[in-house]
Formats: sequence, C-alpha cells, structure tokens
Amino acid sequence: MMLGHVVLSRKRSPFTLEHQVAVCGAREFMSENSHAVPGQLLPANRNTPSPIDPDTIQVPVGYEPDPADLALSSIPGQEMFDPRKRKFSEEELKPQPMIKKARKVFIPDDLKDDKYWARRRKNNMAAKRSRDARRLKENQIAIRASFLEKENSALRQEVADLRKELGKCKNILAKYEARHGPL
Repeated sequence: MMLGHVVLSRKRSPFTLEHQVAVCGAREFMSENSHAVPGQLLPANRNTPSPIDPDTIQVPVGYEPDPADLALSSIPGQEMFDPRKRKFSEEELKPQPMIKKARKVFIPDDLKDDKYWARRRKNNMAAKRSRDARRLKENQIAIRASFLEKENSALRQEVADLRKELGKCKNILAKYEARHGPL
C-alpha cells in the first residue's frame, strides 16, 4: 500500500504497520513477497492524524500569573487579560521614540481665566488616560512575555523528548535492518 510516497510491505515483522510507517516516515520499503500495489493509498479506516493549525495547539505550561498582576493588566469592567490568548501586533511591540517635553511657558495669573482652567483640566485628564493606557499595555506585554518564556521552555523540553524518542526508534530500526535486511 502507498501513502504519498511511503510504500508498505506485507513482509512479516515484529512491528505493526503503523509502527513501520511512524518509524520510517517517508522511506520507501517493499519486499519481493509484497502484496502492495504501487500507487494504492492506505485504507480510509486507518487512523492518521489530521493537519493541525499551529494556533490551536495548546502546550501544557505550568504558568499561573499573579492575580494582582492580572488585575493591573485588565481594564476594569471588561474581560480579564489572558496571556495565553492575547497576541500583540508588530506595530504594538515597536519601541516608541522618546519625545522631548516642550518647555513650560509661564502664564501670568491675570491671564488664567475659566477657559484656561477648563483646558488644563481637559489636558490633565487626557495625560492621565494616556499614562494609564501605556501602563496597562506594558503590564500586558510583561505578563505575555513571561508566559511565552514558560511556553518556550516547555516546547524545548518537548522537542528534546521527541528527539530522544526518535533516536530510540532509529536505533530499533537500524537493529531490525541489520538483522532482517533493509525494509
């Protein structure tokens, strides 16, 4: 039988068909006693994994952010910030340029009328909103970065484990081929 360009033999083997496919990957193997027909696909009832969307994979990460940090990273009255789900665009992560403050212009008391004080209050509220929004975003980025570091560590461990397992499988395959000939 054939899957893509993986050909399977009916040769007697201590390994299951699934094991041979898993171990050999894309390596073709056929024997003189094979009943496989080149070009024939594996049966539909074969349990093969379906393609996976990388964004849907959830890696078990032992990371629970401090509730106080989450509160500082969430907008009151809205959904709690989740570092596992929130992704920042490249634009959001770009470093912001340092803006020099303009020199304060002294305004004499006799020119400080109601219009002046209304503009000052409005500007002070806008500055406070801007600082709060920046602080919120910085807190979210810090928590997301912490989560991504933990996730990266977990993924590196998983890769190391899989490489170790692959090495064992290659070793088993090499021993099998040395004893019984190439697959």
